[in-house]
Amino acid sequence: MLTDVTIYHLEMLALPAQLIAPPRGGLRVEHVPAPPVPYYRFLYESVGRDYDWYRCTRLSDDALAEFIHHPRDEVHVLHVDNEPAGFAELDCRVENEVEMLQFGLLPQFIGQGLGRWFLRQIVELVWARGPQRFWLHTCTLDHPVALGNYEKAGFRLFKTERIKRELPAGVENS
Repeated sequence: MLTDVTIYHLEMLALPAQLIAPPRGGLRVEHVPAPPVPYYRFLYESVGRDYDWYRCTRLSDDALAEFIHHPRDEVHVLHVDNEPAGFAELDCRVENEVEMLQFGLLPQFIGQGLGRWFLRQIVELVWARGPQRFWLHTCTLDHPVALGNYEKAGFRLFKTERIKRELPAGVENS
Protein backbone atom coordinates (compact mmCIF):
# COMPACT_ATOMS: atom_id res chain seq x y z
CA MET A 1 0.00 0.00 0.00
CA LEU A 2 1.36 3.44 -0.94
CA THR A 3 1.03 6.20 1.61
CA ASP A 4 2.11 9.87 1.68
CA VAL A 5 4.84 10.52 4.23
CA THR A 6 6.59 13.72 5.27
CA ILE A 7 10.10 13.18 6.63
CA TYR A 8 11.58 15.81 8.94
CA HIS A 9 15.37 15.98 9.33
CA LEU A 10 16.47 17.69 12.55
CA GLU A 11 19.84 18.52 14.04
CA MET A 12 21.37 19.91 17.19
CA LEU A 13 24.74 21.67 16.96
CA ALA A 14 25.27 22.43 20.66
CA LEU A 15 23.87 21.31 24.00
CA PRO A 16 20.85 23.48 24.85
CA ALA A 17 20.65 24.87 28.37
CA GLN A 18 17.72 22.96 29.82
CA LEU A 19 17.13 21.16 33.05
CA ILE A 20 14.38 18.59 33.23
CA ALA A 21 13.50 17.04 36.55
CA PRO A 22 12.61 13.36 36.51
CA PRO A 23 8.81 13.01 36.44
CA ARG A 24 8.95 10.27 39.09
CA GLY A 25 11.33 8.01 40.98
CA GLY A 26 12.54 4.61 39.86
CA LEU A 27 14.01 5.80 36.55
CA ARG A 28 17.33 4.76 35.09
CA VAL A 29 18.91 4.72 31.66
CA GLU A 30 21.09 1.71 30.90
CA HIS A 31 23.57 1.30 28.05
CA VAL A 32 23.08 -2.21 26.66
CA PRO A 33 26.17 -3.11 24.62
CA ALA A 34 25.53 -5.72 21.91
CA PRO A 35 21.94 -6.39 23.01
CA PRO A 36 20.61 -9.90 22.38
CA VAL A 37 18.65 -9.89 19.12
CA PRO A 38 15.38 -11.10 20.74
CA TYR A 39 15.59 -8.29 23.34
CA TYR A 40 16.27 -5.67 20.66
CA ARG A 41 13.37 -6.99 18.57
CA PHE A 42 11.12 -6.82 21.65
CA LEU A 43 12.06 -3.16 22.21
CA TYR A 44 11.84 -2.22 18.53
CA GLU A 45 8.51 -3.92 17.90
CA SER A 46 6.95 -2.81 21.20
CA VAL A 47 7.88 0.84 20.64
CA GLY A 48 7.34 0.97 16.89
CA ARG A 49 4.31 -1.26 16.33
CA ASP A 50 1.84 1.65 16.29
CA TYR A 51 4.09 3.84 14.09
CA ASP A 52 4.76 1.53 11.16
CA TRP A 53 8.33 0.70 12.14
CA TYR A 54 9.17 -2.32 10.07
CA ARG A 55 12.81 -1.99 8.92
CA CYS A 56 14.17 -4.44 11.49
CA THR A 57 11.33 -6.89 11.05
CA ARG A 58 12.60 -7.53 7.51
CA LEU A 59 16.16 -8.36 8.62
CA SER A 60 17.36 -11.83 9.51
CA ASP A 61 18.70 -12.29 13.03
CA ASP A 62 22.25 -12.44 11.65
CA ALA A 63 21.86 -9.22 9.64
CA LEU A 64 20.28 -7.41 12.58
CA ALA A 65 23.00 -8.65 14.96
CA GLU A 66 25.70 -7.42 12.58
CA PHE A 67 24.19 -3.93 12.70
CA ILE A 68 23.31 -3.60 16.40
CA HIS A 69 26.51 -5.30 17.59
CA HIS A 70 28.72 -2.86 15.68
CA PRO A 71 31.02 -1.18 18.24
CA ARG A 72 29.76 2.27 17.19
CA ASP A 73 26.05 1.41 17.48
CA GLU A 74 24.63 2.03 20.95
CA VAL A 75 21.36 0.99 22.54
CA HIS A 76 20.20 2.78 25.69
CA VAL A 77 17.15 1.50 27.55
CA LEU A 78 14.92 3.52 29.86
CA HIS A 79 13.81 1.48 32.86
CA VAL A 80 10.90 2.37 35.13
CA ASP A 81 11.07 0.39 38.36
CA ASN A 82 13.42 -2.06 36.58
CA GLU A 83 10.96 -2.62 33.70
CA PRO A 84 11.98 -1.64 30.14
CA ALA A 85 9.96 1.45 29.23
CA GLY A 86 11.67 2.73 26.08
CA PHE A 87 14.88 2.81 24.13
CA ALA A 88 17.17 4.98 22.05
CA GLU A 89 19.59 3.75 19.41
CA LEU A 90 22.57 5.89 18.48
CA ASP A 91 24.74 5.47 15.39
CA CYS A 92 28.22 6.87 16.09
CA ARG A 93 29.92 5.53 12.93
CA VAL A 94 30.56 8.98 11.39
CA GLU A 95 33.35 10.94 13.07
CA ASN A 96 32.10 13.94 15.14
CA GLU A 97 28.45 13.05 14.48
CA VAL A 98 25.79 11.05 16.25
CA GLU A 99 22.57 10.01 14.56
CA MET A 100 19.65 8.89 16.68
CA LEU A 101 18.22 5.99 14.70
CA GLN A 102 15.41 5.06 17.09
CA PHE A 103 13.76 6.70 20.05
CA GLY A 104 10.51 5.92 21.78
CA LEU A 105 8.54 4.52 24.66
CA LEU A 106 6.52 1.37 25.06
CA PRO A 107 2.80 2.24 24.77
CA GLN A 108 1.98 1.79 28.46
CA PHE A 109 4.57 4.45 29.41
CA ILE A 110 3.41 7.20 27.02
CA GLY A 111 1.78 10.28 28.55
CA GLN A 112 3.66 10.23 31.86
CA GLY A 113 6.36 12.81 31.04
CA LEU A 114 8.97 10.08 30.62
CA GLY A 115 9.78 10.75 26.96
CA ARG A 116 10.87 14.34 27.54
CA TRP A 117 13.09 13.33 30.46
CA PHE A 118 14.55 10.30 28.62
CA LEU A 119 15.28 12.40 25.54
CA ARG A 120 17.14 14.92 27.70
CA GLN A 121 19.22 12.11 29.21
CA ILE A 122 20.19 10.96 25.71
CA VAL A 123 20.98 14.54 24.62
CA GLU A 124 23.29 14.99 27.62
CA LEU A 125 24.93 11.61 27.05
CA VAL A 126 25.64 12.48 23.40
CA TRP A 127 27.01 15.97 24.10
CA ALA A 128 29.26 14.67 26.90
CA ARG A 129 31.38 13.05 24.17
CA GLY A 130 31.74 16.31 22.22
CA PRO A 131 30.35 15.70 18.72
CA GLN A 132 29.89 18.56 16.29
CA ARG A 133 26.41 17.40 15.36
CA PHE A 134 23.58 15.29 16.79
CA TRP A 135 20.81 14.58 14.33
CA LEU A 136 17.76 12.46 13.59
CA HIS A 137 14.79 12.17 11.34
CA THR A 138 11.16 11.59 12.18
CA CYS A 139 8.11 11.43 9.97
CA THR A 140 4.35 11.68 9.86
CA LEU A 141 4.10 7.94 10.61
CA ASP A 142 5.68 8.50 14.06
CA HIS A 143 3.87 9.53 17.23
CA PRO A 144 1.94 12.79 16.63
CA VAL A 145 4.00 14.73 19.21
CA ALA A 146 7.41 13.38 18.12
CA LEU A 147 8.38 16.39 15.98
CA GLY A 148 7.31 18.89 18.65
CA ASN A 149 9.15 17.00 21.38
CA TYR A 150 12.37 17.00 19.36
CA GLU A 151 12.04 20.72 18.68
CA LYS A 152 11.37 21.46 22.38
CA ALA A 153 14.49 19.45 23.23
CA GLY A 154 16.57 21.79 21.05
CA PHE A 155 16.66 20.08 17.66
CA ARG A 156 16.18 22.36 14.65
CA LEU A 157 14.55 21.37 11.37
CA PHE A 158 17.01 21.53 8.46
CA LYS A 159 15.21 19.57 5.74
CA THR A 160 11.71 18.35 4.90
CA GLU A 161 10.88 15.72 2.28
CA ARG A 162 7.57 14.47 1.00
CA ILE A 163 7.58 10.95 -0.36
CA LYS A 164 5.27 8.09 -1.14
CA ARG A 165 6.24 5.06 0.93
CA GLU A 166 5.27 1.52 0.18
CA LEU A 167 4.19 -0.11 3.41
CA PRO A 168 4.62 -3.87 3.58
CA ALA A 169 1.56 -6.10 3.40
CA GLY A 170 -0.17 -6.24 6.76
CA VAL A 171 1.10 -2.82 7.86
CA GLU A 172 -1.65 -0.25 8.24
CA ASN A 173 -0.98 3.48 8.27
CA SER A 174 -2.91 4.73 11.29
